[in-house]
Amino acid sequence: MFKTAEKRKKHINPMDIQSPGDRVVTVITYIVYAIFAFVCAYPFYYIIINSISANNLSERGRVLFWPMEIHFKNYSRMVSIPGLLQAAKISVLRTVVGTAFTVITAAFLGYMFTRDTLWKRKLWFRFVAVTMYVNAGIIPWVLSMRNLGLANNFWGYIFPMVVQPFYIILCKTYCESVPRELQDAAEIDGAGTLRVFTSIMLPVITPILATIAIFAAVNQWNSFQDNLLLITNRHDELDTLQYKLFQYISQANSLKALVSNTTNSNAVMAGLATAATATSIRMSVTVVVVLPVMLIYPFFQRFFTKGIMIGAVKG
Repeated sequence: MFKTAEKRKKHINPMDIQSPGDRVVTVITYIVYAIFAFVCAYPFYYIIINSISANNLSERGRVLFWPMEIHFKNYSRMVSIPGLLQAAKISVLRTVVGTAFTVITAAFLGYMFTRDTLWKRKLWFRFVAVTMYVNAGIIPWVLSMRNLGLANNFWGYIFPMVVQPFYIILCKTYCESVPRELQDAAEIDGAGTLRVFTSIMLPVITPILATIAIFAAVNQWNSFQDNLLLITNRHDELDTLQYKLFQYISQANSLKALVSNTTNSNAVMAGLATAATATSIRMSVTVVVVLPVMLIYPFFQRFFTKGIMIGAVKG
């Protein structure tokens, strides 16, 4: 009898037990959220359908809600651009390596700032946190990177982004929410600081690490300013995908004019200019840049809310 009652309870529609006023509020809420979701999703949908539609129709703004005369030549031509695949490899490599370094550094420093045994831990924490608000500027940063030998160097993409105060604060807040008894028990058994961090803290703070990984990966993937400032050799193979595509977008409007005044030494670019338009170039480039992040995010989304909201509720 109790099982039957539980089954009936599980099948109760929440709308059936609401008052008429509550139902109106619920319907309005669904409508508002549906409109908000459409406003957020439509720009991505618009870019995708324009990148695969006829270029002349896309240029005239005829493609609004569904693709017209579908083709994928824009993407096939982009793959044939010289140096683009090498740039994509550099972007993927810097995203993977940079994210790993940033996450491990934020986790370890965040954990250490919660330990009373760290000498002057409050001083060091404030020293790190103040860099969120005070910096020397672009020119001193570039000069420092060059003096450190990070110009025209792959590690110039990695080392400047390793220590991120915001990520460290997130990890510190999360570590403070972990019961102290777990660490005390491990220390009683003879575990040192590094062993407690690797065996106790890392498995427990996985949600915040996943959140930081999302932030760090997106930041690394979308970054091109460091490429612009640090890589002075324009023939170098360290250019990132975002920098290449930035150049491509900035030249989209004048691409045909540039190619018409150029010799036939670059047949790939000439063919691209005659077949594509500025609008199709921008749309295809945007899809290439945004799509990897959109594909990765769903795998981390289940950690995202729990990780970013930790510390918001106390008690």
